[in-house]
Amino acid sequence: MAIKKYVADKDNTITNAYKLNLSTRATGSNMGAADILEVFSIYGQQTTSSAELSRVITQFPVSTISSDRTAGTIPGSGSVNFYLRMFNARHSEQLAKDLTVNVLAISSSWEEGTGLNMESYEDKTNDGEGSNWKNANGTIAAATATLVALSKTAGQANTRRLLVTDIAGNSVNFLIDNSISTSTATNIAFGNANSNANQFATNIAAAINLAEAASTLNITASVATATVTLEQTTKGLAGNEVADISGTAVSDSVITVSGQFSGGNGRWVTIGGDYHSSAYTRANKTMPNYSYTFDEGYENLELDITEVVEEWIAGTQPNYGLGVHLASTQEAYTTGSDSDVSHNASGATKSYYTKRFFSRSSEFFFKKPCIEARWDSRVEDQRGSFYYSSSLAPAEDNLNTLYLYNYVRGTLKNIPAVGTGFISLSLYSGSAADDSPSGSKLKLSIDGENGDGVNVINQFNVTGGWVSTGIYSASFAFTGSSTLKTAYDVWHSASIEYNTGSIKPKTLESPDWNQYNQYTTKITNIKPKYIKNEQARFRVFTRPRNFSPTIYTVASQEIENTIIPSASFEVIRMVDEYTVVNNSTGSATYHTYLSYDNSGSYFDLDMLLLEPGYMYGIKLSFYSAGQWREQEEVFKFRVEDN
Repeated sequence: MAIKKYVADKDNTITNAYKLNLSTRATGSNMGAADILEVFSIYGQQTTSSAELSRVITQFPVSTISSDRTAGTIPGSGSVNFYLRMFNARHSEQLAKDLTVNVLAISSSWEEGTGLNMESYEDKTNDGEGSNWKNANGTIAAATATLVALSKTAGQANTRRLLVTDIAGNSVNFLIDNSISTSTATNIAFGNANSNANQFATNIAAAINLAEAASTLNITASVATATVTLEQTTKGLAGNEVADISGTAVSDSVITVSGQFSGGNGRWVTIGGDYHSSAYTRANKTMPNYSYTFDEGYENLELDITEVVEEWIAGTQPNYGLGVHLASTQEAYTTGSDSDVSHNASGATKSYYTKRFFSRSSEFFFKKPCIEARWDSRVEDQRGSFYYSSSLAPAEDNLNTLYLYNYVRGTLKNIPAVGTGFISLSLYSGSAADDSPSGSKLKLSIDGENGDGVNVINQFNVTGGWVSTGIYSASFAFTGSSTLKTAYDVWHSASIEYNTGSIKPKTLESPDWNQYNQYTTKITNIKPKYIKNEQARFRVFTRPRNFSPTIYTVASQEIENTIIPSASFEVIRMVDEYTVVNNSTGSATYHTYLSYDNSGSYFDLDMLLLEPGYMYGIKLSFYSAGQWREQEEVFKFRVEDN
C-alpha cells in the first residue's frame, strides 16, 4: 500500500459579500456545515468600485498522520509526498476561467461552525461557535493585562512615564508627577498617593479611563486594592504583538507589570483570515507559497504540499490548516477605508465568479477535501528475473537486486543481530546434485563506473542493508558462466549465516525484431468481497498472449510467470466507471506501481480508500516497447461494511 487518505476534519467558507439587499455585508455569516466551499471575487456590483470576496479555510487531522508515521503506516520524511486534493463541484452559475488560487498556511486557530446558507447568508456565527469573515471563532473575549502600583515616595515617582499601547497601535505616554493631584487623559496624579499604593492604583486607572473617553486609547481600567486590570475595548484579538505596557515607571520599579496583554479571543487579526501570506523561514528553510491555476475553471485541485505538512508533523509550525483564495491580482481592487475590505491596490477591476468545491460535509465519498499521502513502496526483487551482466545493457541495468524476508512465526521481524544495520551477501555455485551451495565464493561486481558494469571491482561479499521491518536487500552485478544452472545466495554477518536462497541466472539477448509483447493477466487470489478495513494483497500472474507450449512443456513444467518490471494499477467504480485510484504512470511518486518477487508481481490496496456498498474494478497497465499500454482485463470485487 502506497496511498493513504486523510479527509479534512473541518472547513468553512468566509465572505464579505453583500446579501441579496446589496446593502448589508455577510461578514458575520457562517457556512461551516454546508456541503460546498466557494472562492470568488466580485467587482462593482454594489457600487462602481465595490469589492466582494469569498475564501475557503480547511484543516486536516495532522495528529493522525503523525501517529501513522510513528506506527510505520507511512514512511519517514523525505520518502513520502503529501498532496492537497479538492474536487470541483458543478454549478449553474457563471464559470470563472483562467483562475489562480493561493493556498496558504493559516496562522491562527479557528472554529468550523454549523451554518448552511450560502445564498442569502442568513446563518450567523452564534452560540459561541464558528468562524466568519471577521471572527476566527464565536467566543469573543478581550485581551487583558495587569499591573501593580507600588508604594513610593514623591521623589521616586516624580517625572516617571507609563507607556500604554493598545492592539490598534494607539499609545499614550502618561506622565507621573508629584505636582499633579488629579489624573487627566495624559497625566497620572501622584501627589495625593505618596506612599499609598492603593491610591496610586486608583489614579492610574482614572488616567487610562479618561484617555479611553477621549478616544486616544482603546483600553479601559479597573482597580482592586493596588492591582490595575487593563482590558482592550476591541474584543477578540489575542496576544501581545502590538499592545504593550512599558516606560520608565516600569523599568524603575515604580509600577510592576504582572502580566502583559493576553487572553483575547475570537477575532482574526486581519479580516478575511490570518495566513502566512508570503514565503517564511523556519529552521533555516524558506517555506513556500502555493498556487494553482484552473484554465477552464472546472478542474480539480491537486497540489504537492509536502513541505508544510512535514512542518506540521515536526511541530515547528502549529497546524491551523490551509486557506484557499484568489491570487491578490485577481481579488478585487480596493482603496479607501472600508473596514470590511482589505486594501488591494494591485487587485482586479473585473469579477472572477465562481469556483466551487465539495466540502467535507458532502454526501459524495470521493469528493471530500483531503490530504493524500503517496510514496514508492515497490519491492523489486529480481530473484525471478536475474540476468548475467551484458555489454548490451548500461551499467545500472546490469545490477540485480535480491531481497531477504525474515519471517518469524508468520510475521516479519528484524534479525536481532542486524537490526536496521548492514548485512552481507555472498554467491556460490551449486553442488554436484545442484541442490545446495558448494565451493568457493563467486566474484561479484558492484561498480559500474567503467561503462558496462562488468568485472570492474571483483568482490566476494556484497554489503546489503535494511529496507523495512524484517526486509533486507543487496544489489550487485554478476558475470558468471553461462554453464551455471543455479547460483546460491548466502546472507551472513561475519561467520553467522542467516539464510540461503537460490537463483537461476538468465542471459540477456537482443532480438532481431522490434519487440512488442501482448500479455494475458490474471489476479490469482482476488476475492469476490472485501470488508472496508481490510488490507488486501493482490497477486498478478502474467504470460505472453502468444504463448504456445509444446505437449512436453505442458506435461512437465509449470507455465512461467512473466515479470513486468514497470506495471501500474488503477481502481474504478463499476457503476459509473469513476476512477477512484488513479494510476501513477505519469507521476514521480510511483505510488501505484506493482512490486515483484520470485513469485511474480503484486500490489497492496487499503480498502478504506473505497466506499462500501459498491463493485470496483482493477485495471493494469504495463510499460512495453517505450510506452504504457492498458491491459484488457478488468478484475472485479465488492467492498462491504462487514
